[in-house]
This record gives sequence, C-alpha cells and structure tokens, in this order.
Amino acid sequence: MLTINDGNAKLNRRQLLSIGSLGLGGLSLASLMGVKAEAATLSEAVRNKSVVFVFQQGGPSQLETLNPKPTADDSVRTVCDVIPTAIPGVHFGEFLPRLANLADRFTNVRCFQTQNANHNIEPMVGPHSLDTSIPVHYSRVVGTTRPKTGMPTSAVLYPQSVMEGVPNGLARGNLLETGPYGAGYAPFVPGKDGQLQKDMELNLPRERFFEDRRTLLSGLDKLKRDADTSGQFEALDEIQQQAYEILLGGGVSRALDLSLEDPAVLAKYDTSEYVTKGAWDRVKRGRAGYYSANAGSIGKLMCLARRLCEAGCGFVTVHASYAGVWDMHSDLGNLNLIDGMNAIGWSFDHAISTFIEDIEARGMQDDILLICCGEMGRTPRINKNGGRDHWAKLAPLLLYGSGFQHGQVIGASDKTGGEPADNPLNPSHLISTIMNSLFDIGELRLVSGIPPQVLDLGQKPQIEA
Repeated sequence: MLTINDGNAKLNRRQLLSIGSLGLGGLSLASLMGVKAEAATLSEAVRNKSVVFVFQQGGPSQLETLNPKPTADDSVRTVCDVIPTAIPGVHFGEFLPRLANLADRFTNVRCFQTQNANHNIEPMVGPHSLDTSIPVHYSRVVGTTRPKTGMPTSAVLYPQSVMEGVPNGLARGNLLETGPYGAGYAPFVPGKDGQLQKDMELNLPRERFFEDRRTLLSGLDKLKRDADTSGQFEALDEIQQQAYEILLGGGVSRALDLSLEDPAVLAKYDTSEYVTKGAWDRVKRGRAGYYSANAGSIGKLMCLARRLCEAGCGFVTVHASYAGVWDMHSDLGNLNLIDGMNAIGWSFDHAISTFIEDIEARGMQDDILLICCGEMGRTPRINKNGGRDHWAKLAPLLLYGSGFQHGQVIGASDKTGGEPADNPLNPSHLISTIMNSLFDIGELRLVSGIPPQVLDLGQKPQIEA
C-alpha cells in the first residue's frame, strides 16, 4: 500500500517499496527491468492483448444457461423457460435475455468438460494448468508489472475490490498459486482486507515530496547498489524516471478508482437493481449475504476489469461467484435452480452483456479475450430438492473477443445435456487458447529463458470451430 507519511520519520526503503502485494511493482528487480536483455525478441512474441477470465465458481448449470434441453425427459428437462437467441435455432435459459441478443457476437462451447466434479478452482488452477494459476504463467514471461507504469500484469478481482463492508467469501482454492515460479509472481489483489484503492493514495503534499527528493533518491541509490551486483540495472536515471511516474502519475490507483469512470458508462454496468435483500435468507449463503454481494458487485467488477486492461493489465480474473453461489444443490446452504438463477442469473447476464457492448463501443473487441466458465457443470438429472449436483462431464463455456471467430456454437451435447455428443474439449484446450491469445508461441520458443511449462501449455490443441 503506497503511503508516504507527512511526518518526522524519514522515508525508509520498506515505505518506498510498499504498494500492497506489488512491492511498488516497477521498483522490484524481477518486474522493473523484466527480461530486458531479451526485450526486442520478447516483444515479437508477446501479443498486445489481455484476458478477462470470469470464474463462475460453484459450477453453473449448462441446462439453465447456454445449453438448455426443453424437450428432454421430466427428470432432466430445463426447469426454466427457454428463449431464442440472435442465432437462429439456438436457445438460452430465460435468465440470459441480453446475452441471447448478443449470441451472434460470442462463441458458445457446448462440448466442454472440466473433468472435475469437486469444488476447487480448476481450470484456473489444477492438473491442466500444471497446478499453477493460469495468469502466473503469463507474468512469469512478461514480468509482474509494466516497467513504465507499475501496472500489474495480472490481477484477481473480488467484490472487495469495488464494495466495502461485504462478507468474507473468497474462492475455494488459491487463485494466487504460483507453482514452481515463486510467490513474487502472484497476481495483484486490489481491495484486499477491505482497504480498496485508498491504500494506494500518495499521502504527501507535492511540495514536501520534492523537498524530500534527496531522501527518495537516496533510497533509489541503495536499491541500485543492491542490484548492481547482478548487473541488471544499466542506468539510475531510468529507474528514477519510472519511480516518479509510478509515485506521481498514479496510473494504478487511477485505473482502480471507479469514481473516475464516465458516470453514464458506470451506470450501464450497475447491477444493484438485482440485489434482493432477505429474499434468499432461507439458506445459509443467503443469510451470510453472499447472493446480494455477488449481484451488487459483478457489474462494477466487469467495469474495473475493462479499466485495468486499458491501463495495461494483461490478465484479469473476476471471481464472479461470491462464496460459490453458482452451486445449486438446493439444501441448507444452497438455493435450488429456479431461486438460484433468479439470485445470480440476471446480474450475470447484465454485467457480461454490458462488458461486451462496452468493449465493442471502444473498438477493443480484438484486444481482449473474455472467458466465462466455472470449475464444473451440473448433473442432467434434477435431484429431489429441485437442484442439480456436481458434474464433471459437461459445463458451459462462453468465449468472446481477441479476434476469435464468433457467432458460432462449437460442438453439441447429448440429448440429456450431460456429455459431449462428439469432439469433447477440456481445460487443456482452453488454456492453450489463452496462451496463444497472449503469445505467439512460435516466436516465444526462440526467446531464451522461457519456462518450458509455458511453451508446453501453448503447444497443446486449441479450441477451434
């Protein structure tokens, strides 16, 4: 958290480098210079694109969202109404009307299976990602921050990033898992512990900042001396320039500050109308406030994700399932399918469709790959309480942007919506699609020092029509 106090204490190195989990980003050895010695080659291998991964933890039902089966047997049939989409002959569940109107702009994958039926964070972290969070592979190649701005190259957004006073209901599993790379490559988490971006404010008058310039430079000198032993810093002037840009430019904090967003645009993202306090109190998650927090935050989270991408963040994970609210068993903790989709379906539909419309209005549709999926799907058979249980063999998957061919449905499911009818796709296909969106894998193979894990992930088959 970047705070330079206007007191009598001198600026010490810890204060100078403190900016939450970023370590002032651009001033850390691993991220300030990145892989500078190979920058020319690396620049040819890194595409100027971002990924926004909307993680629907809990396991969204394919049958009530993107792959309904209204004519199936009574024990399987989609429990809600179905609606036509912009693609003739393709229908969605009734809770996704806005996405239905945009179906010709994204890809609906109906043969995707996570091969997982547990509450974890596959495909974000699991065997297919080599037990490392997907964005960590990206940051390991490009560095943890953008050298000139201090912008993190990856971030994880929870409701705390845009709302204060929300209950603690983070992901089941570690979305910051760094695997073999070390903790320094973990994604940035704004709003951790409810502090929001106010912790990143420069709490010092500009006059005092320049009066203490020598103190700041002294700290930079010490950092340079520490780094000189490795021969990575070529010029102190460059470090100084980047430090001032980070400290005074405020690019990171500005990107995180939604009050700087166009009010009309922010209003379009607002999903607070879907918060129905008390409506879900008959189950544990409702009493804890999870459904309300999820519905009230997801729109602003998507707006924040767009702002971060515009500012240079390459991979944004949006935890769009506060405490696993897509889990619809219908028991003491979870809602049934109808109540559950009422609680979170409308706000999800609003937020994701607004994001797509906003991206297209800004001409960014080729610059961002949007992914929406959870760690699993739901059983074809409805349980005795009107819910669906965990299911590994089929799950909904939405892809948009990054030059992907859209307005298509990839694959098909069997008559019960429980398994792919043919050509099953799994998280390895999805992760390879992500890696190839972010990198030119052929060029990346020519760059020395690239972890073999990254190359291996990018060389697997991708999702294709």
